[in-house]
Parts: sequence; structure tokens; C-alpha cells
Amino acid sequence: MTPPSAEWKARRAARAALDKRAGDLVVLDVQRVSSVTDYFLVCSGKSTTHLQTITEAIRAELKDEGVRLLHAEGVAESGWILLDYGDVLMHVFLEATRTYYALERLWGDAPRVPLDGA
Repeated sequence: MTPPSAEWKARRAARAALDKRAGDLVVLDVQRVSSVTDYFLVCSGKSTTHLQTITEAIRAELKDEGVRLLHAEGVAESGWILLDYGDVLMHVFLEATRTYYALERLWGDAPRVPLDGA
């Protein structure tokens, strides 16, 4: 069985996050501008509880598909949680924290992945 592609993981995680009403979700294809990973998923939650709900949904969705989380960083109370799946990094922020870090601006050269039917 072939392991799922990075884009597939990003799309599946996006769908799980959107199912939990994640805000302003974007997936950036950073393959040409980063040696760290292939895709960034960035989204926002409205509260620490919402951050936790979104990240738990992503983790459960990918785990059900046999995709192993390599590393997690941050806690909801800090306003930011990172889920590291190797070829996909998922950043779940409180809105104010996301504005502060401005990852979309930092990686502005990276194309956005269209999520129709994510």
C-alpha cells in the first residue's frame, strides 16, 4: 500500500478542520520555497477550546487513515498548536496569535492550494 501523499494529507486535514469550523483556513504549497516541509496548513480558532477541538479532529482524521503524527508543539493556552506530519506542518492559531506571526506573509511566495471539495 502506497503511503498517502503530502497534498492528500493536507486536504484531509483541511476537511477535518473545516468540519470543526476552523477560520480562514489556507494550505500553502511550500515545496519550492522551503526545505523543511512540502505543505503548510494554517487556520484559526476562536478560543483555546476551539483550538483543541480543531487539532483533535485533524489528529483523529489522519490517525484513522494510518498517518502518524511525528511531533506536536504548543498548547491551546499559548494561542498556537503545531502538528508535524513531516511533509505537512499544520498551524492552528488563535486569531490574534496568527496575526502576530503572519505566516502567510512570511511564505507569501508559496502558492495556495485550492480546497474545493477538500
